[in-house]
Amino acid sequence: MNALKYLKGYPTTTIDQVDKLIKADKLSEVLLSKYPDCHKISTNKALYAFTMDLKKQFLRQSNPLSKVIYDDKIDVLHHALGMHSFVSRVQGNKLKSKSEIRIDSVFKRSPAEFLTMIVVHELAHLKEKQHNKAFYKLCLHMEPEYHQLEFDMRLYLTHIDLVGKLY
Repeated sequence: MNALKYLKGYPTTTIDQVDKLIKADKLSEVLLSKYPDCHKISTNKALYAFTMDLKKQFLRQSNPLSKVIYDDKIDVLHHALGMHSFVSRVQGNKLKSKSEIRIDSVFKRSPAEFLTMIVVHELAHLKEKQHNKAFYKLCLHMEPEYHQLEFDMRLYLTHIDLVGKLY
């Protein structure tokens, strides 16, 4: 079951269904039927623009973002949705803080829906620091299919671990 490490916390019945898909060699087929194409956002500049468009649409009044990048150094198992960090620096006699979003570069070649879900998740941290009810309510406001996309993204990561790239 270590191959299903991205599905920890899901009900046993769900994990059993995924295990059956894997054993029948159908996981690729299921993912490709739902998500036949990957997005075209491959540069940090394009990722920043994409993120800012979502931010302007849903979180105009939130703190500004200074950086949005793909990052090769994120440990996908522990930060499967990317990382949001607040960097505080003293400049003269003022404390300046910046918000950054880093998304694992494995998502450079993924369905557009997964990238949207990850960006929505990280943007929600601008308003809600913890993964609480208000956080997930905000995620659902920005992406109504948030929970299904998160599950499917975890299937995608499982596929990468077991078989390799899908696209």
